[in-house]
Amino acid sequence: MEGSTEVSAPVQAAYSYCEAVTGRQARNFAYGIRLLPTDKRQAMSALYAFSRRVDDIGDGELAPEAKRNRLEGPRDVLERIRRGAVQQDDTDPVAVALADAARRFPLPLAGLDELIDGVLMDVRGETYETWDDLKVYCRCVAGAIGRLSLGVFGTQPGARGVERAAEYADTLGLALQLTNILRDVREDAANGRTYLPADDLAKFGCSAGFHTATPPPGSDFAGLVHFEVRRARTLFAEGYRLLPMLDRRSGACVAAMAGIYRRLLDRIERDPEAVLRGRVSLPGREKAYVAVRGLSGLDARHITRQTLRGRV
Repeated sequence: MEGSTEVSAPVQAAYSYCEAVTGRQARNFAYGIRLLPTDKRQAMSALYAFSRRVDDIGDGELAPEAKRNRLEGPRDVLERIRRGAVQQDDTDPVAVALADAARRFPLPLAGLDELIDGVLMDVRGETYETWDDLKVYCRCVAGAIGRLSLGVFGTQPGARGVERAAEYADTLGLALQLTNILRDVREDAANGRTYLPADDLAKFGCSAGFHTATPPPGSDFAGLVHFEVRRARTLFAEGYRLLPMLDRRSGACVAAMAGIYRRLLDRIERDPEAVLRGRVSLPGREKAYVAVRGLSGLDARHITRQTLRGRV
């Protein structure tokens, strides 16, 4: 149940800070959440700003031990929120906004602990032998965000299958994360990170990694990409079962964000080697088009019909 929409000036300032961070750092995410009513958009911005802080520590230049120590800061913020110890005049605007969002919405804050755990996996330099191994990481850094987002969205009273809503939100997060992994293979390789499962890389002759603008010699790189694209599409199809359980604007938000990433998948599928030459992205006009379709409800209704027929 949502709480009061009355927001004091200090809390409003904190939300404004979080929305500025979101608009600057997460354009795909920002296109989706702009379709939400103010209170939900603010709460989603608070979740993003906290998550961005955690990710920035993991992606920063500090030594691993220093990163581990620095990540105790976000954990302390979560503990303070749970204790109700964050005051409106706190000097940390992200803490203020997130504390207010947690008061107004049933946020499963343990999901943010999972996010920190996932970033710690990055700090340790973990690699993943199988898809099942990678799913553990993806559930921490993306599935948990899906479940937190569901806490903001809520579900429609009497929605069919609502007991599986958190599962579908989690799966949709996995779909988005796998799309990110495909898009960023070259960038991640430059940072010494490999996310795609080792057994998939071996199967397609790509175990040497992705350190140049061309695939490893003798590899079936296109085959690898198409294999992972199919996996992502399966995850999207399962995650889209969430849409009929959401209200119109929340469904529009999810449809818009997922639509942007599905279009990224389409581009990657058409030209797999593009991800080795640079970051694949959508032009702003195409993102805006997806957002308009989301707000109109066209994509949500289409996806819902296709999902119910098993054709997504």
